[in-house]
Amino acid sequence: MKVIRALSPLAIVVATSLLAAPAQAQPANAPNPIFTGRDLFDLSTASDPRISPDGRTIAYVRRSADIMSDRMVPSIWLVDVATGAERPLVASKGAHSNPRWSPDGSRLAYISTSEGSSPQLFVRWIASGESARITGLPTSPSSIAWSPDGRQLAYVMSVPDEGPKLGSAPKKPEGAEWAKPLEIIDKVTYRNDGAGYVEPGFDQLFVVASTGGAPRQLTYGAFHHSGPLDWTPDSRQVLLSANRSPDWERDARDSEIYLVDSLSGALSPLTSRNGPDSAPAVSPDGRQIAYLGFDDDERAFRHSNLYVMDRDGSGSRRLGAALDRSIDSLEWSGNSLVVQYEDEGQVALARVTLDGRVQPLTRALAGSGLDRPYVGGEFSVAKSGTIALTTGGAQRPSDVAVLRGGPVRKLTDLNRHLEAKRLGEIRELAVTAPDGGRVPAWILLPPTYQPGQRVPTILEIHGGPAAAYGPYFSTDYQLYAAAGYAVLFTNPRGSTSYGTAFMDAIDRAYPGPDYPDLMAAVDAAVASGIADPGNLFVTGGSGGGVLTAWVVGKTNRFRAAAAQKPVINMTSQVLTADGIPYFARYWFGKMPWEDPQGYWARSPLSLVGNVSTPTLVVVGSEDYRTPVSEAEQYYSALQLKGVPTALVKVPGASHGFTSRPSQSAAKAAAIIAWFDKYKSQPSGASTTGN
Repeated sequence: MKVIRALSPLAIVVATSLLAAPAQAQPANAPNPIFTGRDLFDLSTASDPRISPDGRTIAYVRRSADIMSDRMVPSIWLVDVATGAERPLVASKGAHSNPRWSPDGSRLAYISTSEGSSPQLFVRWIASGESARITGLPTSPSSIAWSPDGRQLAYVMSVPDEGPKLGSAPKKPEGAEWAKPLEIIDKVTYRNDGAGYVEPGFDQLFVVASTGGAPRQLTYGAFHHSGPLDWTPDSRQVLLSANRSPDWERDARDSEIYLVDSLSGALSPLTSRNGPDSAPAVSPDGRQIAYLGFDDDERAFRHSNLYVMDRDGSGSRRLGAALDRSIDSLEWSGNSLVVQYEDEGQVALARVTLDGRVQPLTRALAGSGLDRPYVGGEFSVAKSGTIALTTGGAQRPSDVAVLRGGPVRKLTDLNRHLEAKRLGEIRELAVTAPDGGRVPAWILLPPTYQPGQRVPTILEIHGGPAAAYGPYFSTDYQLYAAAGYAVLFTNPRGSTSYGTAFMDAIDRAYPGPDYPDLMAAVDAAVASGIADPGNLFVTGGSGGGVLTAWVVGKTNRFRAAAAQKPVINMTSQVLTADGIPYFARYWFGKMPWEDPQGYWARSPLSLVGNVSTPTLVVVGSEDYRTPVSEAEQYYSALQLKGVPTALVKVPGASHGFTSRPSQSAAKAAAIIAWFDKYKSQPSGASTTGN
């Protein structure tokens, strides 16, 4: 039983066995044209494309699945912009990432574990091919930035401290084996998803000579300092962002831009408003600084806006105010800026001039995620204005592309082998909400779909909730489609990329206003003649897990559900998740003890008495964003109510739980098996066409 073997890496708590769809027979030794969980080990993605200053070469990170270690392993490759020819730069044993060109393009800095210890900073001389380890650090550096003269590298690194002390244990006799010492926690945020319990210490700024030597720490104090970093053209000062306010632990959003002297470490704040300011970038002439931020009005989700100010922090003004999109990243290109933002379920680049004009450049960016079709992407700009970016689509994960005075030109084809696979096709679906609003939606058809056929359909809901899906490649979706399911996915009210009003529709009201949008999408899929109304299923992760539990508490139209990493009880969520300073203040505006009924009204647990839909519950065993206790509460409630359920825990996985290909494949297999168990016979061919 192939599915049973695929499930084995998961810890599964079940009362009944999960049944799998029969595998399709193939001729001996013939490649399987159907996308399977095994195919996850053949995939590669491109990320972090960094174009050389002369615009001729792109360094990028290629992540490829390694079947022996069950991980996506990063290496660094070079692509010739003119020809598309590729060669590995750093692809030896270990993980290699964060390529950054020196200002003259002769060297490339990067982070690597090639020597088997903690990640270290290396520099490669391109002409000779020689590399040198620049640091010997106890923890990993991040946010690498070259000084304009090429003589120094700035980076951020965590500096440990002793942490709080409360009393002491008796003195241990020599040779005795005692229990581990007590762990004393006094920080507001004491654990982070993906990193676990926070070790005492703070992120500080360092500089080191680009040829190696002793690093120098420039920032101190009980504050975190963060990148991205940038230097002034004279190589004397570094820009960063930090929250150095007295109550920084509870001020979840506040941060300022600081100018740090690279010799003395003297800090000069350049911004001072209530709200986050970050991503400083100095203009080529050194006279202006661009950055991102917004005024904190305590709404749950805000757009990051683009600003410029003089080098001394004066004269700050917003650019491109009419865009009504959140700016994700920026780079100077001559006397203008290239910015990245989400737009209508895609990711766009635009040029913004200093008088505020916005010139769209492309909407062809795509991210390097694999499991679900979230919008994303990355870019960089050469001195000539040539842009390197990641691109992709419904049939391919991310590749490297270039934009230079014409259409986007793809340079790599990392997953050409997928041409031999029968993949599902994505179609856009017209959906109108009950109030007349548009609900962006798509449907992925099974590869065996025939016109006029009705097929079992899965409504898959994105997380966030301030996030967005788009028509991109997704391993989960292709596995569902290969099993005979259509996959319906939407951007309901509250999603990003459609403007402030669309996003604000769920402010202080989530979950709720998004539910009619989701049901309208299901109705449209049925009306299209594709979705079988007798075989509807629902799933989603994180915010999508919240809405899955909300949906089955509101309707019984779905034959089965799978709530992945859900929040069930809003009171326990805001007090146990890793965003303690954020959730209560920005999602509710009151603490749980100030408005217990308000919290309960927005908790899917309040609807569990209505649930009759067989519901699988899935969570990573080390999830600190939507903690395991949330999933376990829901599982226990369903068990007590007698609703068919099972609990799937992904060992060692945090909130993303997709870094191990075997677990990603097994999770999808478990959901398919659960849906297959409750699937009825098809209700027949469509009478309305498609």
